[in-house]
Amino acid sequence: MAKTTDKTRLRERRRLRVRQRIRGTADQPRLSVFRSAKHIYAQIIDDASGRTLAAASSLSAKVAGGNIAGAQAVGKAIAEKAKAASITRVCFDRGGNLFHGRVKALADAAREAGLEF
Repeated sequence: MAKTTDKTRLRERRRLRVRQRIRGTADQPRLSVFRSAKHIYAQIIDDASGRTLAAASSLSAKVAGGNIAGAQAVGKAIAEKAKAASITRVCFDRGGNLFHGRVKALADAAREAGLEF
């Protein structure tokens, strides 16, 4: 069995604490962010039906890695896909990460591209 580090365990506890308060509905789905060491991923999820409505990542955005520029490209891409699916309002799920750096860059880019949260 893989040994988890304290950092990973604490992030998981923060993620669960955030998810207790945030629920995505059909009217206002959840914009979930996952940050790995090399890339950043975003999904728009309707928790009521359990479906992913739109997704974007630094892998699909054709940017070099998940740095700040990559996060901005992903934020813009997820907002465009949300508009195509006629979604304008979302609730932001930072996934246990602190709201700064790449996570903040993704959120700001999504807001500039037209998403409201």
